[in-house]
Amino acid sequence: MAGGAHHSDWKTNRERSMKAEMNTASYNSDAECWDALQRRDKDADGVFWYSVRTTGVYCRPSCAARPAKRENVAFHDSCAAAEQAGFRPCLRCKPDQPPLAERHALVVARACRLIDASETEPDLDSLADACGMSRFHFHRIFKAHTGITPKAYAAAQRAARVAHGLARAASVTDALYAAGYNSSARFYAGAEGRLGMAPKKYRAGGAGAVIRFAIGDCTLGAILVAATDKGICAILMGDDPEQLARDLQDRFPAAELHGADAGFEDTVAKVVGLVEAPALGLDLPLDVRGTAFQQRVWAALRQVPSGTTVSYAELAARIGLASGARAVAGACAANPVAVAIPCHRVVRNDGALSGYRWGVERKRALLDRERD
Repeated sequence: MAGGAHHSDWKTNRERSMKAEMNTASYNSDAECWDALQRRDKDADGVFWYSVRTTGVYCRPSCAARPAKRENVAFHDSCAAAEQAGFRPCLRCKPDQPPLAERHALVVARACRLIDASETEPDLDSLADACGMSRFHFHRIFKAHTGITPKAYAAAQRAARVAHGLARAASVTDALYAAGYNSSARFYAGAEGRLGMAPKKYRAGGAGAVIRFAIGDCTLGAILVAATDKGICAILMGDDPEQLARDLQDRFPAAELHGADAGFEDTVAKVVGLVEAPALGLDLPLDVRGTAFQQRVWAALRQVPSGTTVSYAELAARIGLASGARAVAGACAANPVAVAIPCHRVVRNDGALSGYRWGVERKRALLDRERD
């Protein structure tokens, strides 16, 4: 634990140092520091601090305290410098501590470790007490940083433990009790939704699950369409048909993969039609599985109208995760059904095209088709 904490502190200090090095050029005069202070620029936090002569305190630039008059403000390059000048840390922004977002992230990380280590699902009050927060405040902070509630996170972790244990335990019952379920009925009630198939079938590595698939051509290259009896489970695009088939096998290593039959041609034709004209939409059911957070992002993506784009930050805000642009980008990258879940409609904050799992040129082509 001590070694891990030391590494974490070193990493945090290094990140702050790197941030300071990157931003110093923007705040190398009192006039620039004052301008940043007027804007409550969060990027200036950790680069400089300011003190107020009339109150005797010093703050970080983003502090929400009432603005001070310029003649009462001085700037310092460290907390130590401000304290040596006789100022005490502000009780509101706590400039001598890590930034609020970082403190919240540490709280959430601690809660996740407590959930991961618990044999049974911890209740909300216990988690909040362990993190030194009220029940309401802890719940809000956890959801803001992860995109899901503590209960949903705990449920996902238990389901993951069951999935891991099914291949090793003597029986399904042993696996679910070892994962923390105190009732087999509670587990079986939603087992297929969590595992993607019946527990016994999952325990057998997915053996017996039938997936029909076909590989064809479209104007964007090779395309693979695969479906279970519940709906389309994969739409993959690329330049190498054989690689697409290998990707499908990697996704479903123990399922029975059946090459296209005559009855599957209509499904493939509809998907190819979607690629050629994305604005038409797809009226076929989907059978996609992901984490609770990924499902939320994918659902939000399907609400983005054809012909429009949204930034990763904007999409994160739509699901209530204001600082979750990077997590949203990860969920987009995990999307298993190209175009049907339109992750191609997500762009950078400046409107430029960013990475796309199936190639930026395909992303550009899809967006151009939607705008025509």
